[in-house]
Amino acid sequence: MCGIVGYIGKEPLISFLLNGLSKLEYRGYDSAGIAIHKQDSIKVFKAQGKLDNLRSLLKGNEEDEKAFIGIGHIRWATHGVPNEINAHPHVSFENKVALVHNGIIENYKELKEELTVKGFVFQSQTDTEVIAHLIEDCLKDTKDFGHALRCALKKLDGAYALGVLFKEDPETLYAAKKNAPLIVGLSDKGNYIASDVPALLEYTKKVIYLNDLEVAEIKENSIKITDIEGKILNRKPEIIPWEPISINKMGYKHFMLKEIHEQPDVIRQTLFNRLTNQTDPIKLDEVKLTEESLKNLKRIQIIACGTSLHAALVGKYLIEEFIGLPVDVEASSEYIYKRVVSDKNSLTIGVSQSGETADTITALRLAKEKGSHILVITNRPDSTMARDADSLLPINAGFEVSVAATKSYTAQLLAFYLLALKLAEINKSLPAEKLEEYKKELLHLPHKVEMILNHTEEIKKCAIKFNSSKDFIFIARGINYPVALEGALKLKEISYINATGYPAGELKHGPIAMLDKTMPVVAILVPGKVFEKVLSNSEESKAREARMIAVTSSDDKKLESVFKYILKVPQTDEIFSPILTTIPLQLLAYYIAEFLGKDVDQPRNLAKSVTVE
Repeated sequence: MCGIVGYIGKEPLISFLLNGLSKLEYRGYDSAGIAIHKQDSIKVFKAQGKLDNLRSLLKGNEEDEKAFIGIGHIRWATHGVPNEINAHPHVSFENKVALVHNGIIENYKELKEELTVKGFVFQSQTDTEVIAHLIEDCLKDTKDFGHALRCALKKLDGAYALGVLFKEDPETLYAAKKNAPLIVGLSDKGNYIASDVPALLEYTKKVIYLNDLEVAEIKENSIKITDIEGKILNRKPEIIPWEPISINKMGYKHFMLKEIHEQPDVIRQTLFNRLTNQTDPIKLDEVKLTEESLKNLKRIQIIACGTSLHAALVGKYLIEEFIGLPVDVEASSEYIYKRVVSDKNSLTIGVSQSGETADTITALRLAKEKGSHILVITNRPDSTMARDADSLLPINAGFEVSVAATKSYTAQLLAFYLLALKLAEINKSLPAEKLEEYKKELLHLPHKVEMILNHTEEIKKCAIKFNSSKDFIFIARGINYPVALEGALKLKEISYINATGYPAGELKHGPIAMLDKTMPVVAILVPGKVFEKVLSNSEESKAREARMIAVTSSDDKKLESVFKYILKVPQTDEIFSPILTTIPLQLLAYYIAEFLGKDVDQPRNLAKSVTVE
């Protein structure tokens, strides 16, 4: 991991490589590098740390700007520490091949041993260097560069997206893909490769999404795509629907703050054409579940990672509440290493912002092999997960740059509300008047989120008061328990403060031992079936001198004696409260991280799209 770009054409090469990589910085990385083909040789430039270090290294190399073909990479370390040696691109033993790689090669140790016996010498600790040497080894038996690349690919186990240069083929950029995203861009000024759309938006909207085990041989004015056996494939370009403005901060200090403030419009966009009137049925045209198929359903399983996993937990609550079917939620990374209990009478829902999360893709494919219907909730309808799905529910959040998910999480929640209500419509498991009431409240949510975003003064005060804290505890019950988990995760991700979410009733079963006058406890409590219980748990925490913060819509005067800070959200039915209670926690995490001077949009060690298991 984590970002690849490449270009062949007459436009300024290094400018594109650096600009393209800068558009992928949101993915998270620890080093950067480029390789260019110049005067019958391949020149490589690499730097540890941020992209600015590479820019500094390249200053004064104006002559290299005239190069015709090149590749670039920003790396998130998987094998080997973050340093210049382990940074990409990697070059083969005799400098005949240079390449960049996203993914993980699972059999690299065995291949490394074989190549070492043949006399190849390794410089780095990475799995990627093995690929460069392997391609060079295959070149000994052929002068066909595409054939040599395909020969090497057949020996690789694992995941890869590759951009490859050959010293002796200065007019072709090669690319290949398996279980990691890679796209080819086409324009009248040359052709491109990239691991994600933002790198190309300024240059072209015409792209081809490579499929697994496809190889692209890219020249300035032509593209040939083959399968791994060399058979030529007929692939038609698609048009990217986004504009470059979607990756602009628009005056906000950070992308994260911009994306938090975009959430009212994200909710409207997610509802658009799906729910326009409280009396009309919900329209989910790409969800292919019928009344007959629902009758045969015995269970539903939801698979996700990170923030998407927290959205899935809310989805579990909604589906069980609305239609009474049992729902299991599992982390994708756990699901793929146990017996898959799935069949034709189960529905498997995969949730991923990027649609390229490696663990989730693997899990969904395992469930599909067992006959399960696969429904995918994603922000990227052009992604691998979306293409694999039987049913699709795009969340329409727009491009999300900040590594910490905010608007995509809210859109995922909305998707689960729409899905659960649609299933209830089909199943006739809720009275018509209750369905109408719920739809009406959904339509009011954008305005209520705007009310929170227009009054952030108390959240800022709270952030200033608690930004020196070393630990946080978040508590809630019922449908807001996942919100406690998500609030803790946001704080951890961008401020590096240790934070943990608990079901409020579990405090007394161990975590209460941690409470003292230094410990902030954030309680999420809204009027409903568990309000008094969470208030009681908060009083227990207050009795241990914990510093109490409430996120609530209640006007109950008892709260003032328990909580030092009360972060208010508008009134709503308890079932919809996670949409609202999430917003103050996102802002609290943001303001604390900002006051601490953290890199809010690109927190250390994190990647936006985790394309390796």
